[in-house]
Amino acid sequence: MTLTKELQQLKDFQSDERSVLSIYLNTNPADPEQQNGAWKIHLKNGFKRIEQYLAASEDTKELAAFKELKEKVEKEIENHQDDLHKGIVIFASQEPKLWSVHYVQVPVKTSFHWENHPVVEELSYMHKAYPEAGVVLPSFGEVRILDTAMGVVKDELTYTFDSGLEVWREQKGMNPYENRGTAGSHVDDLDHRLRENLHRFYKEMGSTVEQLKKKRDWEEIHIAGEADLANSFASILNVEPASCIHKNLNNSDPGQIIHQVFEQ
Repeated sequence: MTLTKELQQLKDFQSDERSVLSIYLNTNPADPEQQNGAWKIHLKNGFKRIEQYLAASEDTKELAAFKELKEKVEKEIENHQDDLHKGIVIFASQEPKLWSVHYVQVPVKTSFHWENHPVVEELSYMHKAYPEAGVVLPSFGEVRILDTAMGVVKDELTYTFDSGLEVWREQKGMNPYENRGTAGSHVDDLDHRLRENLHRFYKEMGSTVEQLKKKRDWEEIHIAGEADLANSFASILNVEPASCIHKNLNNSDPGQIIHQVFEQ
């Protein structure tokens, strides 16, 4: 299920009484305020404040429901603390049932809520900034595609370009003592044919990208590559890309790519 659909379900979720726990927890190790696992203290303090409030209200049923969810959340985070991203967003309820967990690679401001509905405003804002999107990285030898949402790469696909010119290497390395005019015309002819085949490959890839957009519910398409290649790929799409970055990121890791595309 895409986050867009899940967000709508969360917005529609309602309980007859306060029983829904919403947690936004900053776990970003690069954040100076999160040094030495400070998020653990913030988690503990957040739970403590809600528990004290419920204890003061003397509603034993509500307090018992909260403690049950608290234990479930602690166990969830403990089981994943070795692969935390920048933040965690959790929505939970025992009655009616709700369990929605998101480990996100985007900035999160720590907050805790105990209401009769999920508090989704912050998640909605994050989703607008980092929606489901395809990031296309065209280069001369391949087209790399990242399926992303909330700053996380869900899938990665790579399509390799076959020039179809078996004599390419041989012709490029022609004997320098042969007639220069003839050698130049051969190379120019191959360059032209190579460009034509590359354009044909990009055109086929454009159709593939548009099919992926529909199949994977991408809200946006971003393109990043050397100026001529990025512009060439953008021109063959039937939908206008949300951005076209003139920078070769093909050898970058996914985290660096997402930073360049969404955070610059």
